[in-house]
Amino acid sequence: MSKHIIVDPITRIEGHLRIEAVIDENNVITDAFSSSTMFRGIETILKGRDPRDAGLLAMRICGVCTGTHYQRSIEAVEHAFGVKIPKNARLVRNLMQGALYLHDHVVHFYHLHGLDWIDITSALKADPAKAAKEAFKWTDTPYGVGEGDLRKIQQRVQKFVKQGRLGLFANAYWGNKHYKLTPEQNLIGVAHYLQALDMQRDMSKMMAIYGGKMPHPQSIVVGGVTCVQDIINPARNAQFKSLLNKARDFIKNAYLADIAMAGTVYADEALDGTGAGLKSFLSYGGFRLDDNDFYKAALLFPSGVVLNGDLSKVIPFDQSKVTEDVTHAWYNAKGPQHPFDGTTEPNYTGLEKRDDGLAYLKTNEKYSWIKAPNYDDNRVEVGPLARMVIGVAAKDERITKYVTNFLEKLGGHLGLGKAAPTSVLFSTVGRTAARAIETELMADVMMEWIDELASNVAAGDHSTWTEFDFDEVSKDAQGYGLEEAPRGGLGHWVKIKDGKIENYQAVVPSTWNASPRDDKNRMGAYEASLIGTKVADPHQPLEILRTIHSFDPCIACAVHIVDTKGKKLGEFKVSTSCSI
Repeated sequence: MSKHIIVDPITRIEGHLRIEAVIDENNVITDAFSSSTMFRGIETILKGRDPRDAGLLAMRICGVCTGTHYQRSIEAVEHAFGVKIPKNARLVRNLMQGALYLHDHVVHFYHLHGLDWIDITSALKADPAKAAKEAFKWTDTPYGVGEGDLRKIQQRVQKFVKQGRLGLFANAYWGNKHYKLTPEQNLIGVAHYLQALDMQRDMSKMMAIYGGKMPHPQSIVVGGVTCVQDIINPARNAQFKSLLNKARDFIKNAYLADIAMAGTVYADEALDGTGAGLKSFLSYGGFRLDDNDFYKAALLFPSGVVLNGDLSKVIPFDQSKVTEDVTHAWYNAKGPQHPFDGTTEPNYTGLEKRDDGLAYLKTNEKYSWIKAPNYDDNRVEVGPLARMVIGVAAKDERITKYVTNFLEKLGGHLGLGKAAPTSVLFSTVGRTAARAIETELMADVMMEWIDELASNVAAGDHSTWTEFDFDEVSKDAQGYGLEEAPRGGLGHWVKIKDGKIENYQAVVPSTWNASPRDDKNRMGAYEASLIGTKVADPHQPLEILRTIHSFDPCIACAVHIVDTKGKKLGEFKVSTSCSI
């Protein structure tokens, strides 16, 4: 007899995500549904406003991926106006976005996803001396896990337990059968979890050096950037480089080492494809490497589409083939819409109350605030795994090198005598590993960018902004800003009429991945990734958390006020008109 599992909320950072799964008599997931439970109305708020201000508002879509919405919105307007930014502005934007990648990926693994692999209570049983030796199996230069360091961390966590509180480690599935790391390996993970709290502060400083603040930087404007004094000051560039060096050390000797450790222990799930899901991937392409016109520049991450796990072919990406469907989303629309013509008309139809007193999604009807995007009538996954897969399929030299290096190390740990097969990437383990591989690549290439910026400024180029005649270019225009955000392909589309925003749509990474069924009843990436997964304990569905968290879900949309007792706090009327 089948059972129904509800996990709500499922995220550790931004909780408006609900997963419902159906398991059979063997505890294998046979069906799954993903639902965003909060409404976003930013697109409606932007209508009628000056397009030069759009970035500051669109940035508030999310407080986690913060500056990436800001940049995409600015770039959509620049594309509409035909404005080409200076070299210094391109490099600064790359460095800011790169810093966000480092921050986001490290925080994701340790603070949002790591506890799906690391059993905190098991770490209390570890021998710190043995754990210190264990660390050398995964890297020649372990980060912060000497015997003394580990003993102090173990005592620190033990103190929490003796006081009857686990603090930030409370309310988890400790002791679940699906935790496989040894006590010593868990202690290493706990140490790096705590050390990553300090690292994320330094990575935030990197963005703030050129952005002015973090989160929500302020230095990007239509035409370039405003941080002139920062880029011409050698001390500021040196500070950025120093922080980057520190981050690289942690990434290479803590993050990558821990991923190799977990990947080896969970190799059986990587090899059998647990959590693979759609195995179809999309990348808009990202990080311009030269100063050619929009979408003609060389890119760090190639654009393209790979379908059904076929690495022999990369289909060229064409933004006109992106559509959104609302058959199972709480909106009204006549059919699939391209973002330029997209609408945001809420149509909430509620949940279904059953005899057990619980509310369930109406899965045969509408069940999510997220729309269902498709590319050329294909359901696809976006994110670090998509970027690495498409990079390998496109035979990109840099990406292939980093992926191959990791697979060779993994194969060595597994005693294969050769690199682990590329197919291991098609799994929950592989999705998590792809993010770490990408983080190392990004940290290394950022060293090239900061040196390039410093050299360009030293040669006398202080230009950071391109002047343009707003009245001339803004009458009637449309444009899009497409880039690879940390969580995947992020697109902002804007239509401008008489100098004001006529229509605006954002299709974000978690729209692609967390979407419900489409008009053909085909699953989204989250939903498909759960099918076939065996749950050790239906009352502690750790496996569901592990796979969904491997995507780094973030459903942040806008500011919401909630009273936990269900009491109405107040009503607010927001005018979307620019007139006051």
